[in-house]
Amino acid sequence: MTNEHSDRRAPSDPASDSDESASAQRGIELSPEALSPEALRGLVEEFVSREGTDYGHVDRSLESKVADVYRQLETGEATIVFDLDSESASIVSARDFEARRDR
Repeated sequence: MTNEHSDRRAPSDPASDSDESASAQRGIELSPEALSPEALRGLVEEFVSREGTDYGHVDRSLESKVADVYRQLETGEATIVFDLDSESASIVSARDFEARRDR
């Protein structure tokens, strides 16, 4: 997810520079519709298959886990965040994202 125009920056004042650095710390929230269906599916599958993801003592299928994340994205329990520094997207709980935004 690289933006080929990311190196082009308009001259800015110091206030907007601080806004940019604060924005970079939090990331930019993306709606699931902002991604292609294939990119969204890939992001969700990567998220549910991360090492350390805990689903308790019950073995669940990939499809079941993916369906749960799609539901959480639809209900607003989870959100997609694009990190400007790493130029990568991740899924986080909406509560965690809001807590970072309020800092």
